[in-house]
Amino acid sequence: MRQQPFGAGGPQVSLIGQGTWYLDRGDRKRAIAALQRGIELGMTHIDTAEMYGDAELVIADAIAGQRENLFIVSKVLPSNASRRGTITACERSLKRLKTDYLDCYLLHWRGSYPLEDTVAAFEELVAAGKIRSWGVSNFDTDDLDQLRAVSGRGGIACNQVLYHLQERATEHGVIPWCAKHGVAVVAYSPFGHNEFPSPRSQGGQLLQSIADAHGATPHQVALSFLARAPGLFPIPKASSAEHAADNAGGGSLTLDAAEIAAIDAAFPRGPKPHGLPML
Repeated sequence: MRQQPFGAGGPQVSLIGQGTWYLDRGDRKRAIAALQRGIELGMTHIDTAEMYGDAELVIADAIAGQRENLFIVSKVLPSNASRRGTITACERSLKRLKTDYLDCYLLHWRGSYPLEDTVAAFEELVAAGKIRSWGVSNFDTDDLDQLRAVSGRGGIACNQVLYHLQERATEHGVIPWCAKHGVAVVAYSPFGHNEFPSPRSQGGQLLQSIADAHGATPHQVALSFLARAPGLFPIPKASSAEHAADNAGGGSLTLDAAEIAAIDAAFPRGPKPHGLPML
């Protein structure tokens, strides 16, 4: 599994991470096995959120005894993102995850509380050693401009956004903004929400042909494409240990320029939308 810096001057983090939305909805033992298999294969970046039900509790069981080798991220809901509310929410997540600190803590999306209050809470948590960095999720470029005006240079570690082959709106503004300012881009739902290209479709057939050339799978090809530029970190969810192993394979696959161009043509990013898509 390749690693790369998580933002400007950030720690080395696995290229492919593990998402956990709906992780608590299925069989608990199966979910724990999937996470642990992913960790074994180098997917040490694990993303969760207070909004994800009992996912933090499942993660706590999966990571027991190996916390120091992992990069754990959680998120505060906008409704809790006042200065005091953010600190309380973080402490609640720490307790549920059975850890003393988070590697990164995110504002899940823009809410009604002033960014100044949330950032002040993040900085207080950093000073207390409860988080090592902070960032945001679902922020468009205008939101990022306002956040940077509040936080100054170097404060924002990452922006987590919806990004998959058939939803590439972030390439218009968000990804270039983050590259310019040294902010990591974490791609959630990198296979789409039940939108992965059908093997019978033209795009699906292209992914299969590229996969065959590398002894890989179409999902691994998609992950490699989404992580083709520095600073991009897809975080697919796995429902089984086998699924986790398939996801991990995307972290060692490198596509050539012709393959990237072919995928780009098959899944065009389209015009810039009025707002940033999100789930």
